[in-house]
This record gives sequence, C-alpha cells and structure tokens, in this order.
Amino acid sequence: MFNKFLNILFPASCPLCQKPSTKHKTAPICPDCWDAVRPYSGAICKRCGAPLVSEASLTCGECLKDEPAFTYARCFGLHDGALKKAINLFKFHGIKRLSKPLSEKIFHMELPQADMVLPVPLYKKRLRERGFNQSALLGKNLAKRLEIPLNLSSLVRNRDTRPQVGLSAKERKKNIRNAFEIKEQDVIKGRRVLLIDDVFTTGATARECSKVLKKAGAQEVFVVTLSHGVLD
Repeated sequence: MFNKFLNILFPASCPLCQKPSTKHKTAPICPDCWDAVRPYSGAICKRCGAPLVSEASLTCGECLKDEPAFTYARCFGLHDGALKKAINLFKFHGIKRLSKPLSEKIFHMELPQADMVLPVPLYKKRLRERGFNQSALLGKNLAKRLEIPLNLSSLVRNRDTRPQVGLSAKERKKNIRNAFEIKEQDVIKGRRVLLIDDVFTTGATARECSKVLKKAGAQEVFVVTLSHGVLD
C-alpha cells in the first residue's frame, strides 16, 4: 500500500526498460530490472578481483607487475546494466535511498573478518558539493550488518583530485598518488580493515588507500566494492 501511494504521488518509469517503477525502494529502477542484477561468477584475479578470460590464470598482469598492498579486492558484479545505472543515480543524482538495496547486494558476498569498515573518503570540497559520501553510506549499512565499527576519521583525502572517470590507467595512478593520509595511526595499527568503495576500475584508488593504511600499521586491508568497471 505504501508503494502504491508513493507511485501515485511520484510516478516513474524505469530508465532501462521504460516500464513503471512500482517499488519505491529501488525506484526509478523497476523490480524486474533490479532482480536481473546478478553477481559476477566468471574467472577473476585472486588478488584484485579483475575479471579474467580464463580460469587457468590466477593473477592478472597488473598485480604481477605491481603487487597491491591490500590482501585482496572483491566486487559484487560488473559495472553495467541496472547495477551501473543504480550506482550512477545514487552517486551523481543524489538518490540516497538506493544505498540500502545496493548494500544488500554486498551482503550476499563472502566477506572477510575485519575489525572495522573504512569507506574511501571524499575531499572536503567534493563532500560539500555532493552533500554526502556514497562510500560512507554503503559503509554505514555494512558496518551495522557486520556489527563492527565504522571508521570515518582515520583515512582522509588531503587534496582535491580530478574525477577518475575519463582518465587512462596511467593518469588515474598519477592523479591519486599521495592523495590520502592517516590521521589516527593508533586506531589503524594492528587492525584488519575492510575498505569500501562503489566502483573498482583500475584499482588506483584502492591501491593508494591500502598503501597508506599498511604503512600506518594495518594488519590487513580487504577491498570490497559494488562493481568492477573497465576503461572505455
């Protein structure tokens, strides 16, 4: 009844199939498109989680060439279809209610044991402009589900970097280099950190965050994201 009432007041059609969006929780994405979102089940790099063409390979070329500081990274699905659209609506159009159904996708993953959830931070100027940190909202839901602390203060972004979208892998790595620092080393030292973000593309951000966390004494860093993207 609540969904019907909201649909009368705020009618919406699904941006993917144009059918009516009848479920407020995932609107404007319709239930059929939302239910079609599935976890990626193909071959992956055991270190960074990047999709691989064959089960014969265990590690991708990038991880062999430049070993990341994180123990491993995992993503729920590929950055396309309804999952991509939902992340974009959540992140760039301020539809914050999508944080809960998106977080529920992460709950279906096999998550590591950790001492805290730590979202990838935004620079203070970007946070003011957007009004919220999408990774922090995901992290809040995840920490509550896992019953472990949410850490929003130890890892900070110390400068305003360019958006990673549209940059090459080399440009992404250069853009994000030395962009993070630790403010509370005693909170991080000896802890297993679950680093949460929305999208993992080249892994430049996750690698940089993990590097400073390990340098601060983190026992292990695990990276979990909603989707794995590819460069155009």
